[in-house]
Amino acid sequence: MIVLGIDTSCDDTSAAIVKDGHEAISNIVHSQIELHHPYGGVVPELASREHLKNIIPVVKEALLSANTSLDKIDAIAVTIGPGLIGSLLVGLYYAKAISYTRGIKFIGINHLEGHILSIFLEKEAPSFPFIALTISGGHTSLYKVLDFGEYMLLGHTLDDAAGEAFDKVAKILGLGYPGGIEIEKLSKRGNPNKIKFPRPYLSKESLDFSFSGLKTAVSLFVKKWKRDKILRNEISLSDIAAAFQESVIDVIIEKIRRSLNIVDTKSVMVAGGVACNNRLRERLKRELTEIKLYFPRPEFCTDNGAMIAVAGYHKFIKGESSDLYTDARSRFPIAEI
Repeated sequence: MIVLGIDTSCDDTSAAIVKDGHEAISNIVHSQIELHHPYGGVVPELASREHLKNIIPVVKEALLSANTSLDKIDAIAVTIGPGLIGSLLVGLYYAKAISYTRGIKFIGINHLEGHILSIFLEKEAPSFPFIALTISGGHTSLYKVLDFGEYMLLGHTLDDAAGEAFDKVAKILGLGYPGGIEIEKLSKRGNPNKIKFPRPYLSKESLDFSFSGLKTAVSLFVKKWKRDKILRNEISLSDIAAAFQESVIDVIIEKIRRSLNIVDTKSVMVAGGVACNNRLRERLKRELTEIKLYFPRPEFCTDNGAMIAVAGYHKFIKGESSDLYTDARSRFPIAEI
């Protein structure tokens, strides 16, 4: 079975062809990093306009790379939320147009479900149930994954997502966009132990996340650091970046440990853009030796059409599809799937 997956949830225009729910024959992503770089973050209006320019070429390239055509597609899976509403509408209405004119069924997909199921694009995937951590610019959430389409939310961010905190701290430090890449690069030259930023664990039992206070702590420290010449001689910009990154990772590891106390599993999957962070992967592997860790390849961690196609495949084989009245949703809790 061949599924065309389309994702335009934020600033990447992506289309992929996936066979039988696990084999990505093609996965094309048009990045908008250069467009948004001068602004230090994604500008929604610019993002949606760029999607309009690129959606047709990207889908054509995905079909060409897979040596197939729309005549051979069994279903179209497209992200309907959560995300930037203007961006979502581009992918959704393009999918609707193909569905209507070609008579191909389409399935509206929750973007977070795509991240959870991205691990099934790999040769080795966890057995159910397993814990999934989706960690990106817009989301930081823990789930108990019972089966395809069956997810239990364990905890989520109460304010800034981890990726959002990376971007905002990068801006505070005068670094480029996207912030996560810049902070990871700078952190390699720093000593994380020179500054003890707070670890926002919340209550002892909580599985929720909160990075807004940590971001504020970094901001206040940087203001003091800029005024104090002696402090600048003792602590470098790379030390600040490393200390911030280590705080975020400490919180993530602690939350995973807590989730393992309430979910009977030895399998944890981590996906989303922040899952590309090498320091995070290194520490998870080193400190959580009692469990089996799963990571999708970096190209399947960031936003991509292949993960959307996987989610669409499993809905389609259950007989699910969407109608032409389906609309985009800027907020789409996974509990509403």
